[in-house]
Amino acid sequence: MSASTIDEAIPTVATGHPPFARTRRTRRTAAIRDFVREHEVRAEDFVYPLFVAEGADIRNPIGSMPGQFQLSLDHLDAEVDELLSLEVRAVLLFGILEEGHKDAIGSGAFAEHGILQEAVRRIKAHAPEMLVITDVCACEYTDHGHCGVLIDGVVDNDRTIPLLAQTAVSHAAAGADIVAPSDMMDGRVAWIRAALDESGFSEIPIMSYAAKYASAYYGPFRDAAGSTPAFGDRRSHQMDPGNAQEAMREIAIDLQEGADLVIVKPALAYLDILRAASDRFEVPFVAYNVSGEYAMVKAAAERGWIDEQRVVLETLLSMKRAGADRIITYHAKDAARWLAR
Repeated sequence: MSASTIDEAIPTVATGHPPFARTRRTRRTAAIRDFVREHEVRAEDFVYPLFVAEGADIRNPIGSMPGQFQLSLDHLDAEVDELLSLEVRAVLLFGILEEGHKDAIGSGAFAEHGILQEAVRRIKAHAPEMLVITDVCACEYTDHGHCGVLIDGVVDNDRTIPLLAQTAVSHAAAGADIVAPSDMMDGRVAWIRAALDESGFSEIPIMSYAAKYASAYYGPFRDAAGSTPAFGDRRSHQMDPGNAQEAMREIAIDLQEGADLVIVKPALAYLDILRAASDRFEVPFVAYNVSGEYAMVKAAAERGWIDEQRVVLETLLSMKRAGADRIITYHAKDAARWLAR
């Protein structure tokens, strides 16, 4: 339809019309949109999770997480080189034991030459510039899949926290840059801080999973880490999804006990928690874009229902907008490539 035809059908705005704002001016071209953008996502914002498995020449695809793998130590050098080439400069490590190597107290978590400890040493020897964060928990290492010591079928908080502290010290001794307790035991940050300080690692920061919810979005991760509980669930220690003020209290407690950074997990369904927490507390916040969030995007993209690139970048941007300083995400490699174009 020509402009003249439109003009005949629709009268032009008369002189003296009521004033109105023209907000579209700053959306008119790509250059202007880029110029006024309030938030952006960069490859440097990403932390990439790695599942490191015992054994050799292992690169096992994780069925529920397309594009993700369990890797043995001998594959780490190439993985780290690829990440650094994409400007992804931080990894979060999870150790994967063979079933026969697990036990009731998760002793593999704090073994001097455990799989995660050896992964830290391997990465730091190969690429000292890579920031290595270690997950501190017992669930990948216990034969029952729970996050600590069981007494009469219940996770015993006070028997678990000394083992978590011992685990964190073993990670620091191996060369970890940051330790990240994910267990949600009461008092574990205080115990870990004291143990690190007493062991000569007072400079090692603690990145606490302070607001970690008992979420259905973790399903694929449990396949990846082999940490599905043999019975029951984790609702006795992870937070109830209906609670927001409780998250603020958990974060405040962990900061008082010595945490330096805070994780909100999951990210996408808990952006309100991330926003409220980042407004209230003046510390770096990390959003964990968890396995279920990743898997849903991958499944929809495989069926052609969504534009994967646009959905992923929009999702990650929402986390930055909500207050995340950094984002733990399985999308890190793809997103970094898309951002570099």
